Amino acid sequence: MLFELIGTIVAGAAVALLVWALNRTLKGRLPKWLIPASAGAAMLLATISSEYSWFDRTAATMPEGMVVAQAIEEKAFYRPWTYAAPFVSRFVAVDQATTRTHPNQPDQRLVDLVFYGRWARTAKVPMLFDCANARRADVLDGIDFGADGTVLNADWRNVDATDPILIKACEDL
Repeated sequence: MLFELIGTIVAGAAVALLVWALNRTLKGRLPKWLIPASAGAAMLLATISSEYSWFDRTAATMPEGMVVAQAIEEKAFYRPWTYAAPFVSRFVAVDQATTRTHPNQPDQRLVDLVFYGRWARTAKVPMLFDCANARRADVLDGIDFGADGTVLNADWRNVDATDPILIKACEDL
C-alpha cells in the first residue's frame, strides 16, 4: 500500500514537471491551472491502473499448484468507471498441490482454499469436499476421521455442481 501511494505521488509529480517544462518551452502560453490538473489526472490514472492490474499481478506470483477458482468483481458508486468495467477486488484460489485424499474415500478431498483480497490479509482455510455428492464441510469445526477415512461429524453443506470452487477442488491432478 505504501509503495502504491509513493508511485501515485511520483506519477503526479512527473506529469506536473513535464507540463511545467512544456509551458516553459512555450513561454507561458499554457493556462496555469493545467499543471495541477494534469498532476491530479496522472495520479487518478495511476490509481486506476494499479486497481485493475492487481489481480493479474497477484495471480502471477502464486506458487505452483495454486489455481484461481473464483474471482469476485466489484463496482462502486465512488468509482464510476467500474460500472463500465468492474475490477477484481478479491479471489479464491485452490491449492491443488496439497490436496489430500484417503484411499478408501477417493471422492472426498481435503483442500486448502486461499482467499486473497485487494486490501486484506491472505487467509488459508482447509475445506473438505465430497465430489460425488456436490457438498462441502468446514474443517475448522473439528471434523474427525475414522480409521477407514470416513468423516464422522461433518456439517455437510450442499453446493451447486457448477460451483467453480467445487470444480477446481475436484479436478483430477
